Amino acid sequence: MGTPAAVNPPTAVNPPAAHRSGGDASGALALTLPVEPQVRPLQQWWVLTQRGIAKVVRNGEFIFAFVSPAFLAICFYLPLRSIMDSAPGMSYGQFLMPIIVLQSVGFAASSAAMRAALDSAEGINTRFRVLPMSSVVPMSARTVTNLVLLAVSLACAAIACLLIGWRPEGGVAGVLGLFGLAALFGTLLALVADGIGLLAGSPEATSQSMALPTLILGMLSTGFVPLSQFPEWIQPFVRNQPISQLADSMRALDSGSATWDILRPSMWWCAGLAVTAVVLLWLGNRKVRT
Repeated sequence: MGTPAAVNPPTAVNPPAAHRSGGDASGALALTLPVEPQVRPLQQWWVLTQRGIAKVVRNGEFIFAFVSPAFLAICFYLPLRSIMDSAPGMSYGQFLMPIIVLQSVGFAASSAAMRAALDSAEGINTRFRVLPMSSVVPMSARTVTNLVLLAVSLACAAIACLLIGWRPEGGVAGVLGLFGLAALFGTLLALVADGIGLLAGSPEATSQSMALPTLILGMLSTGFVPLSQFPEWIQPFVRNQPISQLADSMRALDSGSATWDILRPSMWWCAGLAVTAVVLLWLGNRKVRT
């Protein structure tokens, strides 16, 4: 009878490294798992806001924010002052003030549209789409940048108006109401312009879509000359379009004679701008995400 085959002893299974070292197994597993990046929306927003403001400074937009109202005041106030001041009770510097402020607001909105279009054209929005970042973060950063430029534009417009002879006549409440209305209109216009920039995608198309309406509405308004100076057939359009309504409301606030009947059309125009901004931004952000 042969010798029975030797039975090999069971091979000892090496314990996990964590057990050999007396450590916790979860610590060893944690070393092998990918670490999820921590998303900090507030930090992302702050970085993008700093980028936007730095870009505004680098492009010289703060300088143009002062040059624009000053150039407008010189071009219209100097040649028309002697004619307009001859009218009874007319101070052309006082009359011209609202349109200078509104044109400065329009400049800030045009800059907002161009920045949004440049980000689309340069592929910045595409890069943001692949990052762990909410679509609200870039939009809110652009909005804050636009508000900073708007505040600078309003301050520069006020200085230009003071230089041509504008003096507040409605007291503190009138000044706050005047610039509050201009700031509200400017904020809504900047949001509309941001949506236009996202949808247009190219700086060329954006500049055309912003420049023509601003130029037409500005020239065909009661901002530069009274309504009676226009031909009768176009007076209904001049009287009821938004720039004229806002200019009339701002003059009423400046003189302390504002009533709800005077302010109501401007409020309706602002409400319409708000609805337009929501639609354009929704469509623009939808385009960016696809």
